[in-house]
Amino acid sequence: MTSDEHDLADLHDEVAEVARELLRRSAAAPDWTAIADAGWPGLEIPAAFDGAEATFAEVAVVLAEIGRAAASGAYPAVAALGVGALARVVATPRRDRLLRETAAGAAVPILVLAGEATGPTRFRIEPSTRGPLLHGTADFVLDAPAAGPLLVPALDRAGAGVLVEVDLRARGLLVAEQPVLDATRRFGSVVADGVAVAPESLWPFVDDDAVRVLDQLRDRAAVAVACDSLGLSRAMLDATVAHVGTREQFGRPIGSFQAVKHACADMLVRVRVAGKLVEAAVRDQARDAADASTSASMAKSYSCAAAVEIAGKAMQLHGGMGYTWESGIHVYLKRAALNRSLFGSPARHRAALARRYSVQAPHRAGA
Repeated sequence: MTSDEHDLADLHDEVAEVARELLRRSAAAPDWTAIADAGWPGLEIPAAFDGAEATFAEVAVVLAEIGRAAASGAYPAVAALGVGALARVVATPRRDRLLRETAAGAAVPILVLAGEATGPTRFRIEPSTRGPLLHGTADFVLDAPAAGPLLVPALDRAGAGVLVEVDLRARGLLVAEQPVLDATRRFGSVVADGVAVAPESLWPFVDDDAVRVLDQLRDRAAVAVACDSLGLSRAMLDATVAHVGTREQFGRPIGSFQAVKHACADMLVRVRVAGKLVEAAVRDQARDAADASTSASMAKSYSCAAAVEIAGKAMQLHGGMGYTWESGIHVYLKRAALNRSLFGSPARHRAALARRYSVQAPHRAGA
């Protein structure tokens, strides 16, 4: 490990420790003021807009700790999607002001990106005598009810991609909460029926290919969910090892039984492999690497499937207590199950990987 890598590892350890303490004090439900005071919203925002000018790698450390605590709140949606979207549009005075407000914790920008949808956006901008009007719908938008403002990707009449800033109180906009089994997250449907849009709230994407921009944002969201799954997997491993070391059967800790040892060892292996895949995906996102989509699919498909298995095994190894509300294992299991499908199921990401490598295979064979 080089000196720079060692310094970076120390920094990430410090960020993780601070995040863990904040989440512990707030009982895994920090309010937005505490998050803003900690500087989390501005981590990846440039210093020119009062941010910390860090990278997605530092954001990922916080995301993993949020998963470890099974914490609620809008931070993952803001950091992974809101800030990511604002970085991909042409700079304007209003966009720059929103970045500053986000860094200060005064704004909670939520990107309207359905948790499972693929391809182009379902929103469009139509001209009218009243000016531009926004139309479209999206379901299961992460933290839509907490938005302030909404950021809506849309296509104009020419097919060009734009990002639209919309106030939740805008006439013609309906945001309805959609309940899910995982009580630690919030989702909402978004319906825009002729919402009037001010010209200064229409921001073109830097990349002319709107589909490619949305795919990049979905990859970024997938890696964020993989970080969350890695964190909750670590929490379940730690809790299980602590439990089997103290719970006794036949006068000895159950952790001394061979079958329990093997089960814990399997959990550890899954956590270690997931950690390496997530680390690679986070690094590629931070560097905007050419193969970032590939590493995102690898991390998302493996870590989220592993998290469900690890949480399920944790419940089994906690015995009858694992099935009670008192243990808290059910919170992690439900969160892991939602993570598995959010922003692409393991099957969908594996299919994407298979298509990528099946296209590359003839070229390698011909070489």
